[in-house]
Amino acid sequence: MNMSARSPRTASASPAVLAQRLASTRAKTMALAAPLSEADCQVQAMPDASPVKWHLAHVTWFFETFVLERFEPGFKPHNPAFRVLFNSYYNGVGEQHPRAQRGLVTRPSLAEVVAWRTAVDERLQQQLQHNTEPALLRLVELGVQHEQQHQELLLTDLLVLLSMNPLNPVYTPRWPLAPVSPVSQAWLPMVATPGQMSSVGHDADAGSFVFDNETPRHQQHLHPFELARRLVTHGEWLDFVRDGAYQQPRWWLSAGWDWVRRESIVAPLYWRRCGDNVHDDWRVFTLHGEVPLDPQTPITHISYFEADAFARWFSAQHPDQASTRLPTEFEWEHAAQLHTAASLASGNFLESGALHPMPLTARHDGPLQLLGDVWEWTASSYAPYPGFAAWDGPVGEYNAKFMVDQMVLRGGSCVTPRSHVRTSYRNFFPTPTRWQFNGLRLARDQR
Repeated sequence: MNMSARSPRTASASPAVLAQRLASTRAKTMALAAPLSEADCQVQAMPDASPVKWHLAHVTWFFETFVLERFEPGFKPHNPAFRVLFNSYYNGVGEQHPRAQRGLVTRPSLAEVVAWRTAVDERLQQQLQHNTEPALLRLVELGVQHEQQHQELLLTDLLVLLSMNPLNPVYTPRWPLAPVSPVSQAWLPMVATPGQMSSVGHDADAGSFVFDNETPRHQQHLHPFELARRLVTHGEWLDFVRDGAYQQPRWWLSAGWDWVRRESIVAPLYWRRCGDNVHDDWRVFTLHGEVPLDPQTPITHISYFEADAFARWFSAQHPDQASTRLPTEFEWEHAAQLHTAASLASGNFLESGALHPMPLTARHDGPLQLLGDVWEWTASSYAPYPGFAAWDGPVGEYNAKFMVDQMVLRGGSCVTPRSHVRTSYRNFFPTPTRWQFNGLRLARDQR
């Protein structure tokens, strides 16, 4: 495959440093799977989610297909059948096993997949010891970033699976998470930003890794706006539920109201009512099992439809203020660029081990928790930036072909590796998506 013109970029790390990052990332993925049984790793909870075993195999397939096949002298696949079995959506590579049937693939066994991972790891490390070609280093870096994405997906897909078990199984018994003293959530102050031109996106030639959909860096005009200093909480969402918002079409987009009725939606995903009506207590299923609803923690596992409806409902509760809405991705990125340090310090990521959004415990003049805790829905459709060009070759399918019928989310979540996120990072999902750690932050136009 020709990747000379538009190829993934990597940081100026030495092969030795990259080899260490590769090893630690691969080990972290195995550590995430370690508490699970083979049965846990086999089952597919729904068509959009994949079994843990498939995640372990697919990221290995990625390295074997895009790195070893190209650069290893005398390359031979570990098992030729794996090329189709664990291909996700790369049509340029060949056929794929149907996504909705991944849970039916009982062979190879989990042990065979782990053995394959080990063999590929050894071969990759050999290449990094003897081959310093920039193209190889770029693809290994892309593979590391790709595996970090699947670490997050492994956990979110596992949460769907465990939530369907009436025994309420616990993945990690750490609830309550910590003896924190959260900042009062009664206030929802806004940070004002004047109208201006803002540079958004990432410079692909800056040296650090960046996905193609974050480029090119360009100017974007921002009208005067205000952005909430904090995320919307479970407690505020409970008010939304108890006010009957899921039964009132006036808050919803037409497609959203159709979705609510079709799917019989009455609350965020994983909320469980302890009674017969919306005014009873609610509990929440998490990776820590079923736990009491914590009103101080950021709301999560909501769709774009729900986020948009909440913004409309919140406006009606505060008629003396300008109407609230979801921020655009450019408003969000502008604020994140200004407050990156505070957001990194106030957010929690995969490394914290919380595996759940945490209450806000700090004050700051600007927005907090912009990075980590929950992916934040924006009002922006996922579309190419002006002058966008996808990567060459099969990896060009990584992002570009999904630029339709999706909305952009920003910021990372409590199960995103900290080193994986940056202010220009663009996540994207269809509007009904709820099984990811998705939340929201309100914005409004300045009067």
